Amino acid sequence: MAFDFDLYVIGAGSGGVRASRISAGHGARVAICEEFRVGGTCVIRGCVPKKLLVYGSKFSGEFDEASAYGWGATEPPHSWTTLRDNVAKEVDRLNGVYIRLLQGAGVTLHNGRGRLLDRHTVEVGDKIHTAERILIATGARPFVPAIPGAEFAITSNEAFHLPDPLPRRVTVVGGGYIAVEFAGIFNGLGCETTLVLRRERVLRSFDEETRTFVHDAIAASGIAMRTGTEIAAIEASGGKAPYRVRTVAGESFETDLLLYATGRIPNTSGIGLEKVGVQLDKAGAVAVDEWSQSTAPNIWAVGDVTNRINLTPVAIAEGHCFADTVFGKRPRKPDHRDVPSAVFSQPELASVGVTEEEARRTLGAVTVYIAAFKPMKYTLSGRGKRTFMKLVVEKATDRVVGVHMVGDDAAELIQGLAVAVKAGATKAQFDATIGIHPTAGEEFVTMRTPRPDPAPAAKAAD
Repeated sequence: MAFDFDLYVIGAGSGGVRASRISAGHGARVAICEEFRVGGTCVIRGCVPKKLLVYGSKFSGEFDEASAYGWGATEPPHSWTTLRDNVAKEVDRLNGVYIRLLQGAGVTLHNGRGRLLDRHTVEVGDKIHTAERILIATGARPFVPAIPGAEFAITSNEAFHLPDPLPRRVTVVGGGYIAVEFAGIFNGLGCETTLVLRRERVLRSFDEETRTFVHDAIAASGIAMRTGTEIAAIEASGGKAPYRVRTVAGESFETDLLLYATGRIPNTSGIGLEKVGVQLDKAGAVAVDEWSQSTAPNIWAVGDVTNRINLTPVAIAEGHCFADTVFGKRPRKPDHRDVPSAVFSQPELASVGVTEEEARRTLGAVTVYIAAFKPMKYTLSGRGKRTFMKLVVEKATDRVVGVHMVGDDAAELIQGLAVAVKAGATKAQFDATIGIHPTAGEEFVTMRTPRPDPAPAAKAAD
């Protein structure tokens, strides 16, 4: 059978765009479709615009610090319109960059939602296209529980387009990275911010000490924390703010905006996967093997739609590996070990490798080193911000298996240290490295005294 394309990619996010471009570079005839805007969640309505908002929200604290350094600055009124519109302009620019990358690679772009009619046929709008191979890269979407009044809540998708002025009272629901990031943004921009989470602490699955450090710092920043709380219903008089929020425990409170950040679910509904033999797991994600191949022999999937490690750089790596393997005659699998990650909360958290809890469970005896201090920047201003660092070392090999940090520029430092962890660096090699003084980063190579073992009892797991 003669196909229109060698590869058809459904979804033009970071993973799909990388896979299509590299495949085309290997000589394949490639088409890609996108229902919304090219660039995907990260570029259009996720990590890129969100981090710009984080930058904007931090200035309120920096104005306070300026006077200690001799600047007579006072905090001027903030213009949400200016920040929002400038972020939107940058998103527009990046959207154009991604489109030009596809065009430059010779990839055909179709605008619209792709739906499989059979294993080789994709319907986009009223057009039908055939391809020898299919790649699913449709990502994930925000999840909002089906409670009464759920229609009054927004998700992170809508948070970038709020009207001016911002609501006076904002409630963020969730304890994951999206929730704590947006709580910090709204708090920094002057909103009375409440964070509602079902558990007792934020950032479940992160190292226990680091997540506790972040949780306590968020509470100290002025964000109201409603822990152990589950929302039962949202009520609105006349269908608009203020909203009355009722909890399962029978409590209630008012807010002017409710943002749900309670997780994301794979975007697999309604694209015809079930009828072509693509198996989905219990979370609704495309089940794939180590080569990103689905249960249908000619269909692969990469990125958040597979629910492996839901990070943009991982999706890009998976897409590149797919292209090299299938079209480049260079078979290689994506490596999901020691993937660094960051939470752009305030304070920032970043880590690479395993948590202390994982290390003790899987490696046995470990040695832990920690450092907690006030960064030099805040010694003059007296601002109560602190940094926490942690090394987890496997005793048997002296290998550093986990590096964790909470504090300014944590992501920047951990990105560099991720190379060391990936290379299998030992604690002795960390110790032999000369630090740059005065920096926060030098603490990672000057830790000499192990924390007492066994570790102090942590708060109850949640």
